[in-house]
Amino acid sequence: MTSVEPLRERLVTAGVAMLEQARAGQLGLRAIAREAGVSHGAPRRYFPTHNSLLAAIAAVGYRDLWAEIEAVQADSPRARVDRACLTYVDFAVRRTEMFTLMFRHDLLEGAGENLRETVSLPLFRYWRELVDACVTDPTGARAMGLWTNLHGLAVLAGNRSLEAIAPEADLSALVAAAIDRYLGTPA
Repeated sequence: MTSVEPLRERLVTAGVAMLEQARAGQLGLRAIAREAGVSHGAPRRYFPTHNSLLAAIAAVGYRDLWAEIEAVQADSPRARVDRACLTYVDFAVRRTEMFTLMFRHDLLEGAGENLRETVSLPLFRYWRELVDACVTDPTGARAMGLWTNLHGLAVLAGNRSLEAIAPEADLSALVAAAIDRYLGTPA
C-alpha cells in the first residue's frame, strides 16, 4: 500500500490485508481506515455503508478466485475440472476469511458492487461450461450438484470443521469422490 495509491483502492487493499491476517472480526470502517492510514471519516467518501466497502473487498476475492480457476491447465476436460475443484477448495483453505465474506450475500446484496451479476453468476456459468465439457446435462443439475458439494467441503475445510469431525479425512479424496459422483468415474 502506497500513499500514491488512490484512496478508494487503499481502503480496499487495507480490508483485503486485514482479511488475509484473519482479522475479519475487526473489519469495521474505522479499523480499515486506520489500517489504510487515513481518518475514520475517509471511507464514507467512497463507501456510503460498511457493507459497500465489504462488497468491494469481496469483489477482489472473486476476481482472485476466478483468475486461479481460469489459470488451470489440463490435458482433458475432466482433468481440468479435477484441478479446478482442487483450486476452489484450496482457495477456501488458504483464504478462509475472504472466502466466507465472498459468499455472505445477506451482507453484500445491494451494497453497490452488484456482485451477483458481475462475478457470482458469471463464475457459476464458467463452472457449468467446465462440467458440460465432461458430461451432457442440459439442466445444469450436475454442475449445481458438484458445486454445492464442493462448496460444502470448502467451507468445512476452510473453517477447520472437517478436521474436527473427521481428522483422518483426506480432503483431496473427498473432492475426487464428489467429482466422481456427479461426472462419473474416469475411464
